[in-house]
Amino acid sequence: MLYKIVRYQDKYQKVPYTEWITKLRKKDPQTAAKIEMQVTRACTGIFADHKFEREGVWALRINYAQGYRIYYSIENGLIILLLIGGTKASQKADIDKAVSYLKDYQIRTKE
Repeated sequence: MLYKIVRYQDKYQKVPYTEWITKLRKKDPQTAAKIEMQVTRACTGIFADHKFEREGVWALRINYAQGYRIYYSIENGLIILLLIGGTKASQKADIDKAVSYLKDYQIRTKE
């Protein structure tokens, strides 16, 4: 199954995932490339190491370096909504943010 990638954008036009991956690309381009490759694979339905977290949020785990995670949701069976990225160390706070972002997205797309 093919998925379309959409990045969550808040009401102020900020895109948390893009901001995060851009900073990582400057700091560690090799890790950013590995993460982007995993996201590209997910588009084709190959999610590799992923886990349901809570309230519609999933984690795509990249077992490299600091143990990176990409938090996402599948909406309407067709779209992977990228919410935020982070490391194992920031996991709890990142999941909380991802859940908040997903709820905001769902409210704003119903309107």
